Amino acid sequence: MSNSPGSPGVNGTHGGELAPTVNTDAQILQALDLIHDPRSPNVLRQNASHYLEEIKSKDEAPYHGYFLASNKSHPAIARHYGLSLLEYAIRIRWEDYTEDQSTALRGWILKLAQDTAEQDPQYIRNKLAQLWVEIAKRSWALDWMNMDELLVQLWNGTVAQKEFVLVVLETLSDNVFGREDTIAGLRGHDLNKACVEIFTPASVLSEQFPTRETSINVRYGDEGWLSRISDLLGWYSSEGQNHDALQSCAVRALSTLRSAVAWAVLKALATSNCVQRICECMTASNQAIRLAAVEALYTLYNRPRFADEDVRDLVCPMYKRETVLLLGKIFDWSIVDVMNIDEDKYLLSKKFSETVYNIGRFLEEKPSLIRMQSEVTSFLDLLLNILRSQSLHVSIPILHLWVKLLNSDMIGNSRPVIDLIGPLLEICSQRLIRYEALPEDSSLPSMIFLNNDVDTMPERHAFLGNYARFCNQIVESVVQKKPFDALYHIIGQADEVLSHLYDGEAAFQVWTYTKTSVPLLRLDAQFSVIEAALKGYARWLITPDAHSSAEQQEVMNSNLETWCTRLMNLTFEVKFPKIMTHTSAEGSKDPLIKQRVTQLAVEFATGPLKRNSSFIFKVFEFILATRARNEPDAVVYNDAVKELQLYCIHQLQRLAMRAPDYLITIYEEIAQKIDEVCRNTVLEEQDRTRYASVLFILTHRATELGISQREKRLEEFLQPVVRQWQSSDFIASLVSFGSFCQLLGMGGIQEYFKSRAIWQVSDWSVHPLDEDGKSFQLQMHHALEHLPLRATKIFLSVSVEKVEFGSRPYYTSCDLWSKMLPAILPNLLQLISHAHSFHDASNWTALPPEMRAIVGRILTDRFWQVGISSGSRDDFYAKVGGTKATLEGLASSIRATLRAIRETGYRLLFYMSLLGEQIYLYEELPKPLSKALYTDAYALSTHQTAILVEMTRPIIENCPASLRGHFIPPMLVALFTQLDRKVSDEWDKIERQSKAASLDDNLDEEMRDESILRQLTFTSVMLVVSLLDPNKSSQCKPVPRLWKSTAYSSSDPADALNTERNAQDQAAQNGHSSMRKFILSTPETLKPVILFCTHALRMHDTRSCGLITRVLRSLIPEFRGSSPIAADVREFISTEVFKACITSLHDPYFVDTQGDLAQLIASIISTYSTKTETPRQILTSLPGIDPGSVDRAILHCMKGAEKNSRQQRAVVLKLLEGLRGVSLSEQGKIAKPDPKKARSAMQESYMTVDVQANFIKDPSPDLGGVADMFGG
Repeated sequence: MSNSPGSPGVNGTHGGELAPTVNTDAQILQALDLIHDPRSPNVLRQNASHYLEEIKSKDEAPYHGYFLASNKSHPAIARHYGLSLLEYAIRIRWEDYTEDQSTALRGWILKLAQDTAEQDPQYIRNKLAQLWVEIAKRSWALDWMNMDELLVQLWNGTVAQKEFVLVVLETLSDNVFGREDTIAGLRGHDLNKACVEIFTPASVLSEQFPTRETSINVRYGDEGWLSRISDLLGWYSSEGQNHDALQSCAVRALSTLRSAVAWAVLKALATSNCVQRICECMTASNQAIRLAAVEALYTLYNRPRFADEDVRDLVCPMYKRETVLLLGKIFDWSIVDVMNIDEDKYLLSKKFSETVYNIGRFLEEKPSLIRMQSEVTSFLDLLLNILRSQSLHVSIPILHLWVKLLNSDMIGNSRPVIDLIGPLLEICSQRLIRYEALPEDSSLPSMIFLNNDVDTMPERHAFLGNYARFCNQIVESVVQKKPFDALYHIIGQADEVLSHLYDGEAAFQVWTYTKTSVPLLRLDAQFSVIEAALKGYARWLITPDAHSSAEQQEVMNSNLETWCTRLMNLTFEVKFPKIMTHTSAEGSKDPLIKQRVTQLAVEFATGPLKRNSSFIFKVFEFILATRARNEPDAVVYNDAVKELQLYCIHQLQRLAMRAPDYLITIYEEIAQKIDEVCRNTVLEEQDRTRYASVLFILTHRATELGISQREKRLEEFLQPVVRQWQSSDFIASLVSFGSFCQLLGMGGIQEYFKSRAIWQVSDWSVHPLDEDGKSFQLQMHHALEHLPLRATKIFLSVSVEKVEFGSRPYYTSCDLWSKMLPAILPNLLQLISHAHSFHDASNWTALPPEMRAIVGRILTDRFWQVGISSGSRDDFYAKVGGTKATLEGLASSIRATLRAIRETGYRLLFYMSLLGEQIYLYEELPKPLSKALYTDAYALSTHQTAILVEMTRPIIENCPASLRGHFIPPMLVALFTQLDRKVSDEWDKIERQSKAASLDDNLDEEMRDESILRQLTFTSVMLVVSLLDPNKSSQCKPVPRLWKSTAYSSSDPADALNTERNAQDQAAQNGHSSMRKFILSTPETLKPVILFCTHALRMHDTRSCGLITRVLRSLIPEFRGSSPIAADVREFISTEVFKACITSLHDPYFVDTQGDLAQLIASIISTYSTKTETPRQILTSLPGIDPGSVDRAILHCMKGAEKNSRQQRAVVLKLLEGLRGVSLSEQGKIAKPDPKKARSAMQESYMTVDVQANFIKDPSPDLGGVADMFGG
């Protein structure tokens, strides 16, 4: 067939002879001039744009497009518009063309490609290459078999034509293997196979796939494109480095290889010398070529699977001395001046570090194949050199790699690695400083780089947390390998720091106290090293080497005890100005330094010296004696004093849990000391209870106490608290909302607000509080102190936290609290219920209805949010503290009181859920509990609702399988009914605010509100995931019933545990082995859950939408059956879920989630189309979609169910292409992100909280067609 422009008519005219009319072409050129002329009136410009859009849909549009694009005398904008007309014809109308028409259209593209010249603008050439690929995706290896031959012909032409071919190959590779391309997805298998055919040398194909199918030949020549591109790069390296056009071509060649090495046959890469050519390009003087070469290597060595032969061919050469020297030179060249950061070089430095990580990982993964010779030593020196980089972002991949290498038995214990542990220890010790505590304007080079690399505080905290963890892990590994040498060195370093802690520092004053002082940061960094070292020493103690070094171990432990004892007795020299002579030495010490010393002392006592009872008691005494006193008007200092006090009590509890059997022997002495502390220190009631809890822990956990003695003592601790719950006055105060307000010291608060007309005060933070207001604050404080909530929480928490399931202390807790719960639970639910109802403005009856809107303002929490709130967290707390004596301070006191009741109540319920099945056995509990928690939950703020969901989730999950029938339905129905209403309404509110936004709006507040709503949405979705996760273990954790003391006094508790497991097994046999199965088999529970899931598909949170699509996909197969329940749910999914998916697919916000939405739509179609016509009816009712296309799509989806999900997604996306939303960047409303600022998958992983769980490689290309493309 002819490929000439005169071929039969794409125009729809006879013979295709219709020439473009002069008038039409002239009008197009005139319209383009109007649009691009800045002097054109807007009306004319709009009319011209409308005219040019109309042209695209006309039958003769492709001919006009070819005429404009082929005439090089036309302006570039006219030629580009001509290509856009051809693009429209290919993308939108291709399926409507006959074979002759599509052949003619392809011929025009080929003719334009043959005429490509260096003088053509680059964007014209790139656009033309894109059109070539669009046709290739639709017809190559189908009815177009000579594409490879045509590309080779172009390749043998000019440099510009070579570059054009490279753009075609790269784009084709990206679309077929990398991107979620709809058209390529429809022909995935065929295109995969064809790409491998033309890229791979024929000799490799014959060797690797001798039985492959060869009846369809799409390749031309034996070389393959990998060899041709490799030869081009060799030519460039030897002759073309000074040729500008060839440099551009080399960059494109490397970019094409970067795309191809992700999926190409590895043997082909070795045969064609691709790696060698890429390495040669790294020596080029052109910076773009160096970066392109590094990116190609990064992609290659980021591949997840290398066979042993591939490692020998492609990896081992990278460890040769000459290659390592080359890599070292590249890194040295990429180092940038911190005071004048060259962004291009810095980008190369970061990408180079990641590439070296990918190469170095083979030392850990394939150590037997990497010969342990001088090359490895040189490579390790390179790693150490990169690790020394002042940029934490450059060094973190190598830091991570060192963690892996040190943990490898074969590599970590080799001589080359052992020789470097000294410098490693030094570098990590220096970098365990808390960078996040340094000022933003710090001159430290690492901080300057950090500010350049990280935009938001959450990312900074996550990144620095990961960096510190890697440093700690390296210190641990080093100490484990060389325990005595490393520990003595680290302790010596610490002595040096302690002896010069305050050198060069100004005089210490409590009124200018800061929690991030230089001495504290120095001390913290050194103590962090010691703590990591102690963990490494503890790991060594359980190795065989420790048993053969008993004498050295004893000496080391003795030295550690001596050093820590000296630390506890050390008086830090803090210089005071003369005016502070009234301040005692004890009161002058930094509270946070004291806290840090306490923390380290406890690490010694619970670590290597945990069997040294006398030392544990020494630390216990030290903590009891550690205190600091408050100073007038020193707000920050006094806050640190309070922090120290709470921390010390917590550490006493921790020691009591670790060494109860020793400490119980001196119980009376400890009790006396605690009593002395309580008498001689000004303490709040809850702090006294915390001290008492230390004695409670000893009694509860010591094994030597008799049963009766233990029970008597424990009940003596609890009886005062239980009496408070049983008090008739307390019970009476819970009868009504009014009496509840009186109980909290808020009686008359509504009248107070009414009389002060606070709704007329615009800024409460500057309105001083009168004496009545201050009196309310004092009453609320005292009222909260006298509630039994906090004391109950303290004793209940130490009864269940860190208690091994099924142990003797566990059964003791179950037995003890089973007697207390009946007195506590009813009143606790009343407290929670009233605290929730306080947020309902209708309960504020003393205020007129028109004034009740002020309730929301009173009860909305103030909090600082990273990345959203202006100013620092310290600024926020200082501002809050400064408004205590204002109307805002009174509102804050109300909020704090209610928050304490709510959250303490939630926590108590959670602790109760850990006490076996006791709380779940009350048949009358579920409805009152669900009522208390959820009836007024809608009135809570978004943030408060998120806390409620998060805190009550484990209560639901901990329900024993055998008791779900009566407990779970009321809870989930109430929860998801309110949650659906709350979250949906809040998103509607955000949408309304967005549409009504103006320049005068408070954007910070709107951003904060939307951020909090996203948190609530995600928390709610995660609850759904936890309940319906199909991968969650179906084996329920056995929950023992409450065993009386006689049961475990005369028999092994394990017997009781086994008995209960038998009961759980029986429950599993009854079909309730998982929460998912229970919910899906209980219609009343499933309904509100699946309704929430449906609405969540429309909520503007990408993370949540993606998770919900996966949950719903997992539910679809569950309702294929013929039962009435299955039919109802199936119809709901086929209607409401299906419509929600299509609506979101149309929403530009969800452009990044379109793949997930399309997969859900495809799952519904492929699974339910044989059961119901509803999906088809909905699809055929959509505008612009004809029934024939729908039927073909349904057929393809059902066939695709037997193949891969990518094809299913592609079918749906192609069918709904006209309805799919377009991103704002594609619309031109916002700029596309700067590629230099784009992060790799590795960089993103270091910005997440749990890098070990999230550390994944860049997504591998879809190789579904490569694995089986050549048959058996």
